[in-house]
Amino acid sequence: MNQQEARFLINTLPFDLKAKANGTVEHKTTFSMEACEFSVFETHRAEKDIRLKFDNLTFTAMLRGKKSMKLDNKTNYFDYLPGESVLVAPGETMVIDFPEADEQPSQCITLSLSAAYVEETLQFLNLAQQKVTDDAWAMQPEQFYLFNNEPLVAATQNIMRVAMEDNKQKDLMVDFALKELLVRLMQTQGRQLVQSSSFLNKSDSRLAFAINYIRQNLHQKLSLEKIAKMAYLSKSNFFKLFKQELGLSPNEFITRERIGQAKQLLKLQRSIKEVAYQTGFADANYFIKTFKAMVGLTPRTYQMQVAV
Repeated sequence: MNQQEARFLINTLPFDLKAKANGTVEHKTTFSMEACEFSVFETHRAEKDIRLKFDNLTFTAMLRGKKSMKLDNKTNYFDYLPGESVLVAPGETMVIDFPEADEQPSQCITLSLSAAYVEETLQFLNLAQQKVTDDAWAMQPEQFYLFNNEPLVAATQNIMRVAMEDNKQKDLMVDFALKELLVRLMQTQGRQLVQSSSFLNKSDSRLAFAINYIRQNLHQKLSLEKIAKMAYLSKSNFFKLFKQELGLSPNEFITRERIGQAKQLLKLQRSIKEVAYQTGFADANYFIKTFKAMVGLTPRTYQMQVAV
């Protein structure tokens, strides 16, 4: 989408009552497995300059509250909120402030992944699930600040459930859950990467070509067969490319782009009928139905809200 996607929330966990009573700063509960270490961090007291360093690639996600954080020697401070995740590279240090923890305790999870496991999983994917293009499955280190989407949240909640349960087959189930999470992370990185001008300007990328063409022609009927042919792909490989890279079908991507453009036009107080026409919907009724299904509001209600 041309603007940030909606951010989906991960279910919160019950607070540790002992940590809550003591007003602990970064109380940590850890569950260790062969391939990873899953931890829950809670903070019940305002504090500054707390440093966390991870030896392995670590997926972190906010569940409650607010942090102000940076990656040492890499970023400036930014607000870290529920609905967002950060990938921390091996050896990097998170520097964290908790400005509101006295009134609103924070809760965050981390999943530290064995380097050997990540490498083995990427090798497995590159052998068993080769991409349509010549690109290999790989994590994108520059895409470390993520907005959670529905599939990523579902995969995260699954690994949380497996990690915290008492089960003799835990490591086996963690293996399946981790593989899905890694794929969802790479697809989430892909969704955010396609927003960057550096990606969309790549003349050698079939996906970049297809996305540029779609965005430039949202106002008209789009033929997937035509776009696939222009990208030198069969229709089946065209669908596979989108699914592999973004976790979306081409039709889902087009609908999201149209709704994203519609939001921008509605902010300009264009009529519903005009917005439907300019974003390529066959009629206003179908546009209203699709918009409400994706946004949770009718176009008119959304327009009234953004006008306030």
